[in-house]
Amino acid sequence: MSSLEISEPLGAQPTAPPTVTKAAFLANGNDRAFRQMVPGSLALAARLEAIRDGFAGLIGLTGVQYTILIAVNHRQFEQKVSISGVAAHLHLSGAFITNETNKLVRLGLLVKEQDLEDGRRLVLHTTPEAQDRLAQLAEVQGEVNDKHFGPLAEDENFEIFRQMMSGLVESTDRALALLHGLIPRALASGKLNALEAVSRQSSKSPRA
Repeated sequence: MSSLEISEPLGAQPTAPPTVTKAAFLANGNDRAFRQMVPGSLALAARLEAIRDGFAGLIGLTGVQYTILIAVNHRQFEQKVSISGVAAHLHLSGAFITNETNKLVRLGLLVKEQDLEDGRRLVLHTTPEAQDRLAQLAEVQGEVNDKHFGPLAEDENFEIFRQMMSGLVESTDRALALLHGLIPRALASGKLNALEAVSRQSSKSPRA
């Protein structure tokens, strides 16, 4: 028999356990399509971050500094921009945003001023230097972003994707909370104790 021949019907072959259970994610009982989507999502996230870091590098900033700066620059023309508002907008902690905005202040790109209507709150503004850097970057951003998100330009694709992304961020937060809650139960069952021991041992091993 040729090594390429299958000796048993496909249905009798062993299969990996599905990693999702909702019927919408399964086809003929398997999660193959879902498993194809996950690496694609990871690849998109990595490339999105690489493009963000490329934009940042052009104006002498780190990726997260650029993200904060452009968020403040756009939102300040619509509303008062606070540290808590930026943190909520970027789904990051207030402490982290405070630390990074302090760096941007020292770079002369952000100003923190006391809110005239609420003295307990600080309002963020971009400086003329920051606005000049972002204005020079905008032409490059336009070309790159049009190419990057080109597949979303047809029909209702962009609006659908935008709404789905917002929902996925929220569902991912819930999934992370669920994972953290399930870990103790999984370890208590004894099924994952061996994996935990291997993980601990690996973390202690010297890395090349």
